[in-house]
Amino acid sequence: MAKYRKLGRTSDQRKALLRNQVTNLIYHGKIVTTEARAKEVRKFVEPLITMAVKEKDNFETVKVTAKVPKKDKDGKRIKEVVDGKKVTVYDTVEKEIKKDLPSRLHARRQMLRVLYPVTEVPTTAAGRKRGTKEVDLVAKLFDEYGPKYANRHGGYTRIVKIGPRKGDAAMEVILELV
Repeated sequence: MAKYRKLGRTSDQRKALLRNQVTNLIYHGKIVTTEARAKEVRKFVEPLITMAVKEKDNFETVKVTAKVPKKDKDGKRIKEVVDGKKVTVYDTVEKEIKKDLPSRLHARRQMLRVLYPVTEVPTTAAGRKRGTKEVDLVAKLFDEYGPKYANRHGGYTRIVKIGPRKGDAAMEVILELV
């Protein structure tokens, strides 16, 4: 008996497919895929959520002062002339940040090994860089899914069969987070 399904792909293609589906499942909460793929994706997602549950409170808050550039109403930096040169004007701001303790940092890096980076593009100005933002899926795991599944011992995903696919009659399922 094999330890995993090969899904009719080479190892690099299979790993890329599974990482992509794991990333989309965590980002969207549910995906539609074949039954074999769903069972393989489940093996990647469950340990990630378990890590998030274990390490959700393993951080300390630290106050940090940072220099932030002043901006006008359009979002552009305010500049002033000093000694004949244009110089950006900065404000000093005090922020509270979460500093990961060593075990949480290790869990974060383990998660980043599996997850792909996700970039949100606004629908109004699609294709432009201005409104795009990077989504931190690891923070989503720690802050959203960690507390949500804190009193649950495994079984974070559900597979619901929706019937055979029209093209090749492969059993399609919805893989969702419970």
